[in-house]
Amino acid sequence: MNTVTAVMIEKTTVMLSMQDDMNRLVDVDWLLREREWYRAIWIECAELADHYGGWKWWKHTDPDYAQVMLEIVDIWHFGLSLLIDDSRDYRRIAIDIVSEWESPQSSLPFLEEVERLARAALEDHRFPVGSIRNLLKGIGHNFDQLYCSYIGKNVLNVFRQDHGYKSGEYVKIWAGREDNEVLSELMSKLDSDSPSFQDAVYQSLSDAYAKIVIA
Repeated sequence: MNTVTAVMIEKTTVMLSMQDDMNRLVDVDWLLREREWYRAIWIECAELADHYGGWKWWKHTDPDYAQVMLEIVDIWHFGLSLLIDDSRDYRRIAIDIVSEWESPQSSLPFLEEVERLARAALEDHRFPVGSIRNLLKGIGHNFDQLYCSYIGKNVLNVFRQDHGYKSGEYVKIWAGREDNEVLSELMSKLDSDSPSFQDAVYQSLSDAYAKIVIA
């Protein structure tokens, strides 16, 4: 196993563990509930296509690459959830994910790749990891950028749950900006390679949110 593959497996293992923890915040017994993660994936695919644009032949649209990346990360959350099983053997699952990621698969034009992803979810209840790789490549991104964005969004999701997202108490608009936008700004000031990156993101969100709540 080469170094790049080994690092990808370690990072994927971390993401699987974080996803499991996040899902337990919503449903402590989430695996028993057999949620329809495949449905979340294909519905998010429609939002992804909309942010990428170019399919409405009756008007001009430009890609919103920041939002495109956020949608891909959201789909990755749901895909990981679909792949976690009762064993919770994150490393084994991570090895399978990275193996599929590195397997040759021809890429399609971006919107057709989105449709391939949606079709696999809708028809086969399957998460085609290779499609995520192809979509990232289509916007000039890679696995490491997915990992960094995932950590940030996962921490934000946990933060939301900790502050009343499910009950409706959470305030999503911070001084006129959506929390996703604030997250991106905060992350740009942090070291994503730091072992404490996850904790630093949460603390930065806490500090920023406290100002909003107090105001």
